Amino acid sequence: MVNKGKQPPRARTSPPAKNAARTAGASGSANRARPQRRRTSPAVYRRRRLVVFGALLTVLAMLVAGVAAMSSTLASKADSGASNPQAVGATPASQTPSADPIAATTTPTPTPVCDLNLVTVTASTDQPAYAAGQNPVLSMKITNSGAAPCQVNVGTSQMEFLVMSGEDRIFSSKDCQAKGDDLVKQIDPGKSETANFPWQRNRTTEGCGVISAKPATGTYTFKAILGNKASTKTVFQLG
Repeated sequence: MVNKGKQPPRARTSPPAKNAARTAGASGSANRARPQRRRTSPAVYRRRRLVVFGALLTVLAMLVAGVAAMSSTLASKADSGASNPQAVGATPASQTPSADPIAATTTPTPTPVCDLNLVTVTASTDQPAYAAGQNPVLSMKITNSGAAPCQVNVGTSQMEFLVMSGEDRIFSSKDCQAKGDDLVKQIDPGKSETANFPWQRNRTTEGCGVISAKPATGTYTFKAILGNKASTKTVFQLG
């Protein structure tokens, strides 16, 4: 059955444009009221990184300082324990065994030994020149130039007083010596022994042959000999 005079129900439509405009206006006002976020500049980022890096360095330095302080403390404790044996449970000083007397003894200074190479012989005369009829005195001096005493045979068995005139052998105390004697003496360092021989201005030959001739006036040399040691020649004049 159809109802006359009544309109069928209408569907609801959207609000009028005026309301829509109002809504849009309200939305725009809200957008304007909310501030927009500013973009951070690169310089700010760099500063922040530097601050963070500085903080990391500070923390690292503190860690290093802490480790160094701990190591120093441990080292000082170790040194204290080493210097104080009781601190590390060692035997007390009163119970510490005595040091080895052999190890504690200092090495003795070696005693000097005689060096015969340092025993020297020198020749001299009591005058540089002699008048006619005046006999020279020939002297042999044995000196120890070493650092230790030496036992030296200074007997006539080892001595020879030799007079020369150029290459001419004038006199030797060995030529007419019947028997030589040994005489060992200790010569201390820096000390000497001296033997004197008065020469009669005579000539000799090996085997003690007879020679009547006398040394002439002139220049002569004297050499002192002791065993295998010989002096340098000393010069003198006969008038």
